[in-house]
Amino acid sequence: MWKLPCALGTTGGIVLTLLSVGLNPATAADESREMWRLFVADQQEPEVTVIDPSKGRALGSFETSGYVTHLVASQSGKTLFAVQMDHDMVHVLKSGIATADHGEHADINVEAAELLPVTLPGERPIHVVADGDSMVQYFDREGVARVFSETRLLSGDGSFDTVRAIAPHHGIAVPMGRYFLMSEPDLDTKTKPGELPPRLGLRIIDEDGKQVGDIATCSGLHGEAHSAGIVAFGCAEGVLVVRPDGDNPPKVDMLAYRSDMPEDRVSQLLGGKAMNFFLGNYGADRLALIDPASETPFQLVDLPVRRVDFALDPQRVKTAYVFTEDGQLHALDVLSGEIVRSANITEPYSKDGHWRDPRPRLAVMGDIIAVTDPKQHLVRLIDAESFEQKNTIEVEGLPFNIVAVGGSGLQH
Repeated sequence: MWKLPCALGTTGGIVLTLLSVGLNPATAADESREMWRLFVADQQEPEVTVIDPSKGRALGSFETSGYVTHLVASQSGKTLFAVQMDHDMVHVLKSGIATADHGEHADINVEAAELLPVTLPGERPIHVVADGDSMVQYFDREGVARVFSETRLLSGDGSFDTVRAIAPHHGIAVPMGRYFLMSEPDLDTKTKPGELPPRLGLRIIDEDGKQVGDIATCSGLHGEAHSAGIVAFGCAEGVLVVRPDGDNPPKVDMLAYRSDMPEDRVSQLLGGKAMNFFLGNYGADRLALIDPASETPFQLVDLPVRRVDFALDPQRVKTAYVFTEDGQLHALDVLSGEIVRSANITEPYSKDGHWRDPRPRLAVMGDIIAVTDPKQHLVRLIDAESFEQKNTIEVEGLPFNIVAVGGSGLQH
């Protein structure tokens, strides 16, 4: 259900007119345009708010079945999965922004955002993997990954293919050519009633659902990212790297932690787009820069205090942003491993307490970093170069997870 911000309280017929004007301002033919939308999940309420940052306001919100624990965009940015882990449901949003590459230029098309008329129920959905036209949603308590086509979802078709693990567990499935990389549960470890087994490694499955090769060791597998066709997973032993090998099964290598590294592990990963590297956490107050092609792949970055969130800048490819619990935003040079710029953005947000307590999250859109500030019910827009605050946008409730969708192109 689409809800307008309270300030617009009006009737349904007028709503459509207002949204049409707000989302599709008149433009000249073949005008070059940059357009972004922010999608913000509330930490408590079952809704996702849509923001037009150029207008500095929320356009409205979509109701979901429950609190959205994970908000994930497709590779094209045309759709987003609003995953409700505790309510066994996934809703699919149409962003309304589509870009198309035409070689020497790109086109951009802007429409109204929509809550698509498909629901994706399943037991405890968590991890989503975007891969081309596919969105792969894993359901922990079923031990299955469902593979949805974005093209079909946009037409209202929620049909899917299924990839099965050997048993339910907190898992993930990642496509790689005609193979799937599937987390493997440890069924020999005794678990309490109602608990899921831990992960012990990674299984490669072919298009017929058969295991290929041995299970690769990756204790407590958690964290996954893509970079230049390579997929990496966080493990207790190191970072497991999987490379495609044409029609042959993918090649698997373990980047083991050095003996002189502090006792900790990687469990969250981001992958570089223009450069082949990964950025991961390493405990609460360190980050790990990971070069899979190096003989010494790990470079640790000490943070002044514990991190809250971190993000890569897809435009400034040598830069990552880190938000720490003292309310500071930092720019990290991923080549040198040095923090090159810092600024205070919010009041402190302690990492103590429940992992799902409302804390800031980051999203990068062109020259702007969007930072949610749940305590102040704001999204703060920060200049990526100067770290100056350019604007604030009020959002009802507790703005939490945030995704930026958009880009630039010609609008015909």
